[in-house]
Amino acid sequence: MTTSTAAVSVFDLFTIGIGPSSSHTVGPMKAAAAFAEDLRRAGTTDSVESVRVEIFGSLAATGHGHGAFTAVLLGSDGAQSARIDSGEVERRPADITASGTVSRGAGQRIPYRIEDLVLRPLTVRPRHTNALTLTAYGHAGVACAVEHS
Repeated sequence: MTTSTAAVSVFDLFTIGIGPSSSHTVGPMKAAAAFAEDLRRAGTTDSVESVRVEIFGSLAATGHGHGAFTAVLLGSDGAQSARIDSGEVERRPADITASGTVSRGAGQRIPYRIEDLVLRPLTVRPRHTNALTLTAYGHAGVACAVEHS
């Protein structure tokens, strides 16, 4: 019988995130950042006319209070949970809401309205109770869709 072991540090067990609930912010922030990066890599950023984010299950039930909306906005704007300071957590969502866009650098802007973040607390996705779907719409329909659980 062969047994394998792996070194696990405290940093593997705990993740730094914006609060009050990092379990409701780290995943959504990473998913939103990956979504925006997928748009950039595909070269579809300029053709995006709108974005829709559907937040499901317990993530939706506590969305505003536990910071999921803030995490999605910040992640879409390129923020990383372990590298963002508290001032940015307060300032950047207000800037995004006021401008109606997130910036992906190099002049790339993606339309993002707070009204496009939709809560679906009674819908539980098959893989996980905390899930969200991000979809970008362009001139020809769907430009990109990412589901994160």
